[in-house]
Amino acid sequence: MVIKNVCLEIVCGITSTIPDNIYDEVAFAGKSNVGKSSLINALMNRKALARTSSQPGKTQTINFYNINDSMYLVDLPGYGYANANVEIKAKWGQMIENYLHTSKRLKAVFLLIDIRHDPSENDQLMYEWMVDQGFAPIIIATKADKLKKGQVARHVQTIRQVLQVEPDTIVIPFSAETKEGREEIWALIDSLIELPEHVKEELERKNKDAQTVSDEQKTEDAKPEKKARWKKTDRPVARKTLKKAKKKSAAKKKS
Repeated sequence: MVIKNVCLEIVCGITSTIPDNIYDEVAFAGKSNVGKSSLINALMNRKALARTSSQPGKTQTINFYNINDSMYLVDLPGYGYANANVEIKAKWGQMIENYLHTSKRLKAVFLLIDIRHDPSENDQLMYEWMVDQGFAPIIIATKADKLKKGQVARHVQTIRQVLQVEPDTIVIPFSAETKEGREEIWALIDSLIELPEHVKEELERKNKDAQTVSDEQKTEDAKPEKKARWKKTDRPVARKTLKKAKKKSAAKKKS
């Protein structure tokens, strides 16, 4: 997807009502400090729209990012922050559960796992809970640039084994530094969401315009080559012109 405009449009706290949006949504969940904000910034081609922080558990709201007035990326609160008290953890869990059950436009949930480590107990609980609720989480294995290329496949397999995922579960290695996995994630999102009518119409118009230009170019290329007005000769044009001028001059003197 080509990102033309993006903004943080809606922020929901613990007591907020989940909005009834008109555009499709894809949500991102993951434990604190897994790189969720960095992932969202990379997807949106922005450096700091989603705030990154060295302090885990910074995201304590549900943030809706409007993309091209056609869809939402939804940033869910990070879970598993050890220093948060039990009450706060329970509220974060309640917010996530409330959103997943309330949203009418949710098309996919992406669960972020740090590829360098085995999925934590909280990761396993979140994955199992999502599956029990009828979701099929798509796994994004973050921070892939921290591993050697030869290690990535082995760590992805470990994530599959620990979470006990279904064989057809998608696991995408991702790096916010190198943008590895970005295009794959967007291709997946594009296949899951339904664009609103005004976006479809704009794309259709652009495709027609591009087709018209292509057809005009083909017509131009198909035209026969024009015949030269003068017979081609190896002699320079200047010499031919000079010779004709001399003949005319000689004819005038005779007359």
